Amino acid sequence: MEIQHFWNAVLRQDAQALRACFWDDAWVNWHCTNEHFTVEEYLEANCTYPGRWDGAIERIVAAGDTTIVVGRVYPLDRSRSFHVVSFLQLEGGKIRALDEYWSDDGPPPQWRLEKKLGTPII
Repeated sequence: MEIQHFWNAVLRQDAQALRACFWDDAWVNWHCTNEHFTVEEYLEANCTYPGRWDGAIERIVAAGDTTIVVGRVYPLDRSRSFHVVSFLQLEGGKIRALDEYWSDDGPPPQWRLEKKLGTPII
């Protein structure tokens, strides 16, 4: 499976291209919101999410039948930013299972700022 093709289909909210990436009986878990989806439910959730999106893959790690993808996603006006870590379990060139962890990007909590812990990554 071409990971960039999957990623582009997610960003374009292209249900037809996304559907072709999954086995019919695959499933998707969004752990941060405790949601479990069938492929069709995932397509509806992704493809009807408000707005138009862009983003970039920041890292890909292959580990056996699992590919880990770290990406950044944002609306075209860049008014917000999200990071996602995706664990794609692949079988025969398609996704059998997808576990994702989505996070809003933002500043550190005030208590860490006050303690002057850490520095910006970029």
